[in-house]
Amino acid sequence: MLAAELIRAQGIDVLALFFETPFFTSDRARISANAMRLPFKVVDITERHLNVIKNPKHGYGGNMNPCIDCHALMFRIAGEMLESEAASFVFSGEVMGQRPMSQNKKALALVARESGLQGLLLRPLSAKCLPPAVPETEGWVAREQLLGIQGRSRKPQMAMAEQLNLGDYPSPAGGCLLTEKEFSRRLKDLLAANSQVITRHLEALKLGRHFRLNDSAKIVVGRNRRENEKLQNLAVKDDILLHTVSVPGPTVLMSANLLDEAIDLAVQITLSYSDGAEGDVHDVRVTGSGIEKIVSQTVPHKKEFRAFMI
Repeated sequence: MLAAELIRAQGIDVLALFFETPFFTSDRARISANAMRLPFKVVDITERHLNVIKNPKHGYGGNMNPCIDCHALMFRIAGEMLESEAASFVFSGEVMGQRPMSQNKKALALVARESGLQGLLLRPLSAKCLPPAVPETEGWVAREQLLGIQGRSRKPQMAMAEQLNLGDYPSPAGGCLLTEKEFSRRLKDLLAANSQVITRHLEALKLGRHFRLNDSAKIVVGRNRRENEKLQNLAVKDDILLHTVSVPGPTVLMSANLLDEAIDLAVQITLSYSDGAEGDVHDVRVTGSGIEKIVSQTVPHKKEFRAFMI
Protein backbone atom coordinates (compact mmCIF):
# COMPACT_ATOMS: atom_id res chain seq x y z
CA MET A 1 0.00 0.00 0.00
CA LEU A 2 2.80 2.43 0.92
CA ALA A 3 4.89 1.57 -2.14
CA ALA A 4 1.87 2.12 -4.39
CA GLU A 5 1.28 5.55 -2.87
CA LEU A 6 4.93 6.51 -3.39
CA ILE A 7 4.76 5.58 -7.06
CA ARG A 8 1.34 7.16 -7.67
CA ALA A 9 2.61 10.38 -6.07
CA GLN A 10 4.95 10.68 -9.06
CA GLY A 11 2.04 10.67 -11.51
CA ILE A 12 2.46 7.03 -12.51
CA ASP A 13 -0.53 4.74 -13.01
CA VAL A 14 -0.36 1.62 -10.85
CA LEU A 15 -2.00 -1.78 -11.19
CA ALA A 16 -1.97 -3.92 -8.04
CA LEU A 17 -1.28 -7.59 -8.77
CA PHE A 18 -2.09 -10.36 -6.32
CA PHE A 19 -0.73 -13.83 -7.04
CA GLU A 20 -3.17 -16.29 -5.52
CA THR A 21 -2.86 -19.97 -4.56
CA PRO A 22 -4.65 -22.13 -1.97
CA PHE A 23 -1.83 -21.09 0.39
CA PHE A 24 -2.61 -17.37 0.31
CA THR A 25 -5.81 -15.68 -0.84
CA SER A 26 -6.61 -12.22 -2.11
CA ASP A 27 -9.52 -11.27 0.18
CA ARG A 28 -7.64 -8.86 2.42
CA ALA A 29 -5.62 -7.35 -0.42
CA ARG A 30 -8.80 -6.65 -2.38
CA ILE A 31 -10.22 -4.71 0.57
CA SER A 32 -7.03 -2.63 0.80
CA ALA A 33 -6.99 -1.93 -2.94
CA ASN A 34 -10.63 -0.88 -2.92
CA ALA A 35 -9.99 1.46 0.01
CA MET A 36 -7.20 3.11 -2.03
CA ARG A 37 -9.20 3.05 -5.28
CA LEU A 38 -6.33 1.12 -6.75
CA PRO A 39 -6.94 -1.07 -9.83
CA PHE A 40 -6.60 -4.65 -8.70
CA LYS A 41 -6.00 -7.91 -10.54
CA VAL A 42 -5.77 -11.47 -9.21
CA VAL A 43 -3.62 -14.05 -11.01
CA ASP A 44 -3.88 -17.72 -10.04
CA ILE A 45 -0.39 -19.23 -10.06
CA THR A 46 -1.19 -22.50 -8.26
CA GLU A 47 0.28 -24.88 -10.84
CA ARG A 48 3.58 -23.05 -11.28
CA HIS A 49 3.86 -22.33 -7.58
CA LEU A 50 3.32 -25.97 -6.67
CA ASN A 51 6.25 -26.95 -8.88
CA VAL A 52 8.42 -24.52 -6.93
CA ILE A 53 7.23 -25.95 -3.60
CA LYS A 54 8.07 -29.49 -4.68
CA ASN A 55 11.62 -28.61 -5.67
CA PRO A 56 12.79 -25.17 -4.47
CA LYS A 57 16.18 -24.26 -5.86
CA HIS A 58 17.03 -22.21 -2.77
CA GLY A 59 15.36 -24.43 -0.19
CA TYR A 60 12.72 -23.81 2.45
CA GLY A 61 12.38 -21.46 5.37
CA GLY A 62 11.33 -22.76 8.77
CA ASN A 63 8.60 -24.96 7.28
CA MET A 64 7.45 -25.63 3.69
CA ASN A 65 7.87 -22.00 2.64
CA PRO A 66 10.30 -21.56 -0.29
CA CYS A 67 10.26 -17.77 0.06
CA ILE A 68 13.14 -16.83 -2.25
CA ASP A 69 11.95 -19.11 -5.05
CA CYS A 70 8.37 -17.97 -4.47
CA HIS A 71 9.25 -14.28 -4.72
CA ALA A 72 11.32 -14.86 -7.86
CA LEU A 73 8.43 -16.74 -9.47
CA MET A 74 5.96 -13.96 -8.73
CA PHE A 75 8.23 -11.30 -10.17
CA ARG A 76 8.91 -13.49 -13.21
CA ILE A 77 5.18 -13.80 -13.88
CA ALA A 78 4.70 -10.06 -13.38
CA GLY A 79 7.46 -9.50 -15.93
CA GLU A 80 5.67 -11.76 -18.39
CA MET A 81 2.61 -9.54 -18.00
CA LEU A 82 4.34 -6.20 -18.67
CA GLU A 83 3.48 -6.07 -22.36
CA SER A 84 -0.14 -7.23 -22.01
CA GLU A 85 -0.76 -4.68 -19.25
CA ALA A 86 1.09 -1.90 -21.11
CA ALA A 87 3.34 -1.51 -18.06
CA SER A 88 6.95 -0.33 -17.88
CA PHE A 89 8.26 -1.90 -14.67
CA VAL A 90 7.42 -3.91 -11.55
CA PHE A 91 7.66 -2.77 -7.95
CA SER A 92 6.89 -4.24 -4.53
CA GLY A 93 6.53 -3.18 -0.91
CA GLU A 94 9.53 -5.18 0.29
CA VAL A 95 11.78 -3.61 2.90
CA MET A 96 15.43 -4.61 3.17
CA GLY A 97 16.11 -6.52 6.38
CA GLN A 98 12.45 -6.85 7.36
CA ARG A 99 12.61 -10.62 6.92
CA PRO A 100 16.13 -11.66 7.93
CA MET A 101 16.35 -14.64 5.58
CA SER A 102 14.34 -13.69 2.49
CA GLN A 103 14.71 -9.90 2.47
CA ASN A 104 18.32 -9.29 3.34
CA LYS A 105 20.37 -7.42 0.74
CA LYS A 106 21.81 -10.59 -0.77
CA ALA A 107 18.41 -12.27 -1.02
CA LEU A 108 16.80 -9.23 -2.63
CA ALA A 109 19.54 -9.14 -5.24
CA LEU A 110 19.18 -12.87 -5.86
CA VAL A 111 15.41 -12.60 -6.35
CA ALA A 112 15.85 -9.65 -8.71
CA ARG A 113 18.39 -11.59 -10.77
CA GLU A 114 16.33 -14.78 -10.97
CA SER A 115 13.13 -12.93 -11.79
CA GLY A 116 14.44 -12.21 -15.28
CA LEU A 117 13.28 -8.60 -15.00
CA GLN A 118 16.76 -7.30 -15.88
CA GLY A 119 16.67 -4.23 -13.67
CA LEU A 120 12.96 -3.49 -14.06
CA LEU A 121 12.25 -4.42 -10.42
CA LEU A 122 11.97 -1.51 -7.99
CA ARG A 123 11.59 -1.56 -4.20
CA PRO A 124 10.42 2.02 -3.45
CA LEU A 125 10.50 1.73 0.35
CA SER A 126 14.18 0.70 0.43
CA ALA A 127 15.38 2.11 -2.89
CA LYS A 128 18.03 4.37 -1.35
CA CYS A 129 19.60 1.32 0.35
CA LEU A 130 19.89 -0.54 -2.95
CA PRO A 131 21.59 0.04 -6.31
CA PRO A 132 19.46 2.17 -8.65
CA ALA A 133 17.06 0.14 -10.77
CA VAL A 134 16.30 0.87 -14.42
CA PRO A 135 13.18 2.98 -13.63
CA GLU A 136 15.47 5.28 -11.63
CA THR A 137 18.40 5.44 -14.06
CA GLU A 138 16.03 6.04 -16.98
CA GLY A 139 14.29 8.87 -15.15
CA TRP A 140 10.86 7.24 -15.09
CA VAL A 141 10.92 7.52 -11.29
CA ALA A 142 12.64 10.20 -9.21
CA ARG A 143 14.99 8.37 -6.84
CA GLU A 144 15.07 11.33 -4.44
CA GLN A 145 11.35 10.84 -3.80
CA LEU A 146 11.82 7.21 -2.78
CA LEU A 147 12.78 5.98 0.69
CA GLY A 148 15.61 4.20 2.47
CA ILE A 149 13.77 2.16 5.09
CA GLN A 150 15.54 -0.93 6.39
CA GLY A 151 15.36 -3.29 9.35
CA ARG A 152 12.64 -5.23 11.15
CA SER A 153 10.93 -2.30 12.88
CA ARG A 154 7.74 -1.21 11.19
CA LYS A 155 7.49 2.11 12.98
CA PRO A 156 8.55 4.15 9.89
CA GLN A 157 5.89 2.41 7.80
CA MET A 158 3.23 2.92 10.47
CA ALA A 159 4.09 6.61 10.70
CA MET A 160 3.93 6.92 6.92
CA ALA A 161 0.57 5.13 6.84
CA GLU A 162 -0.79 7.59 9.41
CA GLN A 163 0.53 10.51 7.38
CA LEU A 164 -1.17 9.15 4.25
CA ASN A 165 -4.37 8.41 6.18
CA LEU A 166 -4.10 4.67 5.51
CA GLY A 167 -5.73 3.54 8.72
CA ASP A 168 -7.00 0.13 7.63
CA TYR A 169 -3.96 -1.92 6.72
CA PRO A 170 -3.38 -5.65 7.31
CA SER A 171 -1.28 -7.10 10.08
CA PRO A 172 2.33 -7.59 8.93
CA ALA A 173 2.47 -11.13 10.29
CA GLY A 174 1.07 -14.34 8.84
CA GLY A 175 -0.89 -14.76 5.65
CA CYS A 176 0.97 -17.70 4.08
CA LEU A 177 -0.07 -21.17 5.21
CA LEU A 178 3.29 -22.56 4.12
CA THR A 179 4.90 -20.88 7.13
CA GLU A 180 2.64 -22.80 9.55
CA LYS A 181 4.07 -25.97 11.11
CA GLU A 182 0.90 -28.10 11.12
CA PHE A 183 -0.13 -27.17 7.58
CA SER A 184 3.40 -27.80 6.30
CA ARG A 185 3.41 -31.25 7.90
CA ARG A 186 0.16 -32.11 6.12
CA LEU A 187 1.43 -30.79 2.80
CA LYS A 188 4.66 -32.76 3.09
CA ASP A 189 2.65 -35.93 3.71
CA LEU A 190 0.40 -35.20 0.71
CA LEU A 191 3.31 -34.61 -1.65
CA ALA A 192 5.02 -37.79 -0.49
CA ALA A 193 1.89 -39.89 -1.08
CA ASN A 194 0.44 -38.31 -4.23
CA SER A 195 2.30 -37.15 -7.32
CA GLN A 196 -0.87 -35.71 -8.89
CA VAL A 197 -1.80 -33.03 -6.39
CA ILE A 198 -4.76 -30.87 -7.38
CA THR A 199 -6.42 -27.83 -5.83
CA ARG A 200 -9.08 -29.94 -4.12
CA HIS A 201 -6.39 -31.80 -2.21
CA LEU A 202 -4.79 -28.54 -1.10
CA GLU A 203 -8.11 -27.08 0.07
CA ALA A 204 -8.70 -30.17 2.22
CA LEU A 205 -5.39 -29.52 4.02
CA LYS A 206 -6.99 -26.46 5.63
CA LEU A 207 -9.75 -28.48 7.25
CA GLY A 208 -10.21 -30.87 10.14
CA ARG A 209 -7.92 -33.51 11.60
CA HIS A 210 -5.82 -35.58 9.19
CA PHE A 211 -4.97 -39.25 9.56
CA ARG A 212 -2.70 -41.35 7.32
CA LEU A 213 -4.20 -44.86 7.36
CA ASN A 214 -1.65 -46.48 5.05
CA ASP A 215 0.67 -45.49 2.19
CA SER A 216 -2.22 -44.66 -0.13
CA ALA A 217 -5.18 -43.82 2.08
CA LYS A 218 -5.94 -40.92 4.37
CA ILE A 219 -8.97 -39.38 6.00
CA VAL A 220 -9.94 -35.88 7.06
CA VAL A 221 -12.23 -35.60 10.09
CA GLY A 222 -14.36 -32.47 10.31
CA ARG A 223 -14.23 -30.52 13.56
CA ASN A 224 -17.46 -28.52 13.28
CA ARG A 225 -20.49 -27.96 11.04
CA ARG A 226 -18.64 -25.54 8.75
CA GLU A 227 -15.81 -28.00 8.14
CA ASN A 228 -18.25 -30.89 7.74
CA GLU A 229 -20.06 -29.00 4.99
CA LYS A 230 -16.82 -28.10 3.22
CA LEU A 231 -15.59 -31.69 3.31
CA GLN A 232 -18.93 -32.84 1.89
CA ASN A 233 -18.55 -30.36 -0.97
CA LEU A 234 -14.95 -31.41 -1.68
CA ALA A 235 -15.87 -35.08 -2.15
CA VAL A 236 -15.87 -36.53 -5.67
CA LYS A 237 -17.21 -39.86 -6.95
CA ASP A 238 -14.01 -41.75 -6.14
CA ASP A 239 -14.00 -40.58 -2.52
CA ILE A 240 -15.79 -42.12 0.45
CA LEU A 241 -17.78 -40.16 3.02
CA LEU A 242 -18.48 -41.47 6.51
CA HIS A 243 -21.21 -40.17 8.84
CA THR A 244 -22.44 -41.40 12.21
CA VAL A 245 -26.09 -42.48 12.14
CA SER A 246 -27.51 -42.58 15.66
CA VAL A 247 -25.34 -39.97 17.42
CA PRO A 248 -23.95 -36.58 16.34
CA GLY A 249 -20.51 -36.89 14.79
CA PRO A 250 -18.12 -35.58 12.17
CA THR A 251 -18.17 -35.80 8.41
CA VAL A 252 -15.14 -37.83 7.38
CA LEU A 253 -13.65 -37.65 3.90
CA MET A 254 -11.63 -40.68 2.81
CA SER A 255 -9.58 -40.79 -0.36
CA ALA A 256 -7.60 -43.39 -2.31
CA ASN A 257 -7.19 -46.92 -0.87
CA LEU A 258 -10.58 -48.59 -0.40
CA LEU A 259 -9.47 -51.85 1.18
CA ASP A 260 -11.79 -53.18 3.88
CA GLU A 261 -9.20 -52.79 6.64
CA ALA A 262 -8.68 -49.11 5.77
CA ILE A 263 -12.44 -48.49 5.75
CA ASP A 264 -12.79 -50.32 9.06
CA LEU A 265 -10.09 -48.10 10.60
CA ALA A 266 -11.83 -45.00 9.19
CA VAL A 267 -15.09 -46.11 10.80
CA GLN A 268 -13.38 -46.48 14.19
CA ILE A 269 -11.81 -43.02 13.96
CA THR A 270 -15.17 -41.54 12.92
CA LEU A 271 -16.83 -42.98 16.01
CA SER A 272 -13.99 -41.90 18.30
CA TYR A 273 -14.72 -38.27 17.38
CA SER A 274 -18.51 -38.64 17.68
CA ASP A 275 -20.68 -37.93 20.71
CA GLY A 276 -21.05 -41.66 21.36
CA ALA A 277 -19.86 -42.89 24.73
CA GLU A 278 -16.74 -45.04 24.76
CA GLY A 279 -17.68 -48.71 24.70
CA ASP A 280 -21.15 -48.18 23.22
CA VAL A 281 -21.99 -49.60 19.80
CA HIS A 282 -23.09 -47.18 17.07
CA ASP A 283 -23.59 -47.15 13.32
CA VAL A 284 -21.60 -45.33 10.65
CA ARG A 285 -22.89 -44.81 7.12
CA VAL A 286 -20.22 -45.36 4.45
CA THR A 287 -20.99 -44.03 0.96
CA GLY A 288 -19.17 -43.29 -2.28
CA SER A 289 -17.03 -45.00 -4.91
CA GLY A 290 -19.72 -47.61 -5.47
CA ILE A 291 -20.04 -48.36 -1.74
CA GLU A 292 -23.26 -47.93 0.23
CA LYS A 293 -23.36 -49.62 3.63
CA ILE A 294 -23.83 -49.16 7.36
CA VAL A 295 -21.16 -50.50 9.70
CA SER A 296 -21.67 -51.08 13.44
CA GLN A 297 -18.66 -50.66 15.72
CA THR A 298 -17.82 -50.10 19.37
CA VAL A 299 -16.81 -46.50 20.10
CA PRO A 300 -13.04 -46.48 20.83
CA HIS A 301 -10.94 -43.83 22.60
CA LYS A 302 -9.22 -41.18 20.45
CA LYS A 303 -5.82 -42.01 21.93
CA GLU A 304 -5.79 -45.30 20.02
CA PHE A 305 -5.30 -43.39 16.77
CA ARG A 306 -2.67 -40.84 17.70
CA ALA A 307 -0.05 -42.74 15.73
CA PHE A 308 -2.07 -42.21 12.55
CA MET A 309 -2.52 -38.45 12.97
CA ILE A 310 -0.56 -36.25 10.59
